[in-house]
Amino acid sequence: MYFESQSIEEIILIKPEIFNDQRGHIYEIYQKNKYSHNGIDINIVQQNQSRSKKGVLRGLHYQIQNPQGKLVRVISGEIFDVAVDLRKSSPTFGKWVGLLLDSESKSILWIPPGFAHGFLALSDWAEIMYSTTDLYAPKFERTLIWNDPEIGIQWPLSNDLVPVLSPKDLLGKNLKEAEVYE
Repeated sequence: MYFESQSIEEIILIKPEIFNDQRGHIYEIYQKNKYSHNGIDINIVQQNQSRSKKGVLRGLHYQIQNPQGKLVRVISGEIFDVAVDLRKSSPTFGKWVGLLLDSESKSILWIPPGFAHGFLALSDWAEIMYSTTDLYAPKFERTLIWNDPEIGIQWPLSNDLVPVLSPKDLLGKNLKEAEVYE
């Protein structure tokens, strides 16, 4: 496995080593010692799977209490995955990282607690699996609006791709109004 820190160094792209032969392929998704050695010392407590059609934008979600770290990977299709730093004491507060993730590369994205997370489905269908470091707690869930001009996320939206959002995501708050971490 190869671990690459992003522009916000706590966000790490993990590229597995893929072993191919005439039968197919195999690769490690998670190996505690390798992750720990690369600064990701986590305890996975929940796994979720989501399927979205092209143009669906989910997020930007976070839990103000019981914050979740997430390991995100695409099982099929392609997404643009985004993490926004909501740690007020961080030098990268309000900054974002966005990466293309797809089923071909098999890359995994580590997003630590303290970040809002969301993604845009770019393929006809995209299936995502993500493992979390804390349980889902709906009463603590918050939503940051996907198009806050202060944050300035550059979503890869072409003229023919209009994002499809849930009612909850349409009501997300701007960074100035959002509850954030200390």
